[in-house]
Amino acid sequence: MQRIMVIGVSAGAGKSTFARRLGEVANLPVHHLDVYYWKHGWVEAEEKEFRYTQQELANEPRWVIEGNYNSTGNIRLAACDTLIQLQLPLWRCLWRVLKRRIQYRKQARPDMAPGCPEKLDYEFLKFIVTTYRGRQKSQYHLIEEFRMKYPEKQVYILRTQKEIEVFLTQVGK
Repeated sequence: MQRIMVIGVSAGAGKSTFARRLGEVANLPVHHLDVYYWKHGWVEAEEKEFRYTQQELANEPRWVIEGNYNSTGNIRLAACDTLIQLQLPLWRCLWRVLKRRIQYRKQARPDMAPGCPEKLDYEFLKFIVTTYRGRQKSQYHLIEEFRMKYPEKQVYILRTQKEIEVFLTQVGK
């Protein structure tokens, strides 16, 4: 595993933390797509710029890139040798979003662009709850298509914190 794409079923699935830990145990550079997508003050990057940046990252020989961003997923899917999906339950995703809001109150997370302090509002919670099932289905189809198109590439679906810990331990050996 030298080029690893990490996606998750929802905000709060643990993509950023998992990617950081995976990078440490696998000795790979880690790229958080939120850093490239968001500009100071929660301003979205231009699509062309965001695609270009991802292509540059994907061209590197070794990496972990985490983030969903379906509109640019084809760049990472074509370049990765391993796809990892975190499919934790909705309740755990919501809990983690609440926890990080408290942990990073009024400041940006390390995996977020500077000038984008952690925030939590009704709209974001509603987004998580109302898109969870649909995202679960769309990622299922994405993974199945990926397996058919790239049978030589590895796919891991991690559904519990225990599976995540076992996976990271095995990679670290």
